Amino acid sequence: MSTEQAFLPFALPEIGEEEIAEVVNTLKSGWVTTGPKAKQFEAAFAAFLTQNAEDSQLECIAVNSATAGLHLALEALGIGPGDEVITTTHTFTATAEVVRYLGADVVLVDIDPATLNIDVAAIEAAITPRTKAIVPVHYAGLAVDMLAVLDIARKHGLRVVEDAAHALPTTLEKELIGTLGSDATVFSFYANKTMTTGEGGMLVTRHAELAKRAKVMRLHGMNRDAFDRFTAKVPSWYYEIVAPGFKYNLTDIAAALGLHQLKRLPAFQLRREQIAAAYDAAFADLPLILPPQAPEGDTHSWHLYVLRLADDCAVERDVFIERMYAKGIGCSVHYIPLHLHPYWRDRYGLTPEQFPHSQKAYERMLSIPLYTAMTDADVQRVIAAVREIALS
Repeated sequence: MSTEQAFLPFALPEIGEEEIAEVVNTLKSGWVTTGPKAKQFEAAFAAFLTQNAEDSQLECIAVNSATAGLHLALEALGIGPGDEVITTTHTFTATAEVVRYLGADVVLVDIDPATLNIDVAAIEAAITPRTKAIVPVHYAGLAVDMLAVLDIARKHGLRVVEDAAHALPTTLEKELIGTLGSDATVFSFYANKTMTTGEGGMLVTRHAELAKRAKVMRLHGMNRDAFDRFTAKVPSWYYEIVAPGFKYNLTDIAAALGLHQLKRLPAFQLRREQIAAAYDAAFADLPLILPPQAPEGDTHSWHLYVLRLADDCAVERDVFIERMYAKGIGCSVHYIPLHLHPYWRDRYGLTPEQFPHSQKAYERMLSIPLYTAMTDADVQRVIAAVREIALS
């Protein structure tokens, strides 16, 4: 690696003075766990999704990870032993593991080779009498064809929970993901996402009973949360455990970050689009398959910029990544498909031949840096490195 340039990591969050000041204010307030800032963040997120339109049914429930949100949503929908939940093999394990938390079984299907999103036709083919839910994943920030997914769900009486960890502020037919007809949508605010709270997520739903159950299960199954009890003006220490819940609440320290990250999200999105457009233009003549674009009029969140090596590319994927690192540039792979991991492979007897599109994409893909803290010089450095390696 050259000693002249600092290492350019694959991802970095952009934290400003407003976020820092809000966190300091929270620390000084004496309320650092789930409290007023978390409630404020939930309200702000709901307003963002609805663009301040009247939508009193939409509820946002702050949690400490998207994994927690997916678990809470499926639990609230009654998923349990004997049930099956369909999702894509081409995702992070969290999407599927929450199904196993509940004792249900995962049914993995392949992806569309053009979009890298779940193959809608494969969903319908995988439905059995045990199928209870579908968990589509908006891969890299491009929306799944949710109209088709929801149509399948209605036809077969299935529930739908969107894994939108990559999809803020993705749109489908000009509607933000999180406002469609699914039972629930779950966003991630992990450190490398389009906005961050360090660790955190948001469960979004219009179903009052689902929201009620998720709020109870988010904090040990208590029928009253600590904020309500500790801020009451009359003695209010009493609570009841109504279910064996979890510890999934988002702290006010994390919510303080989220409040300002959310305000900056439109500017973040613009910068991500600029970087993606620069990459698109610079790589158009290379032996690479570039990421799919959002349909005209819609928004791709550009959480990830995933290149795939074309058949005539002379460099193998692993060598490509090694050469990028040698130039001081971090890359990653999204994802090692679930069917290749020992747990999922062995439990369900999975083979690569069952998922040809995911397998081929995996063998040829790499994610290059795309984050708002990158300078124009950083972007040009990545472009120069990719061009040199791809043409070598």
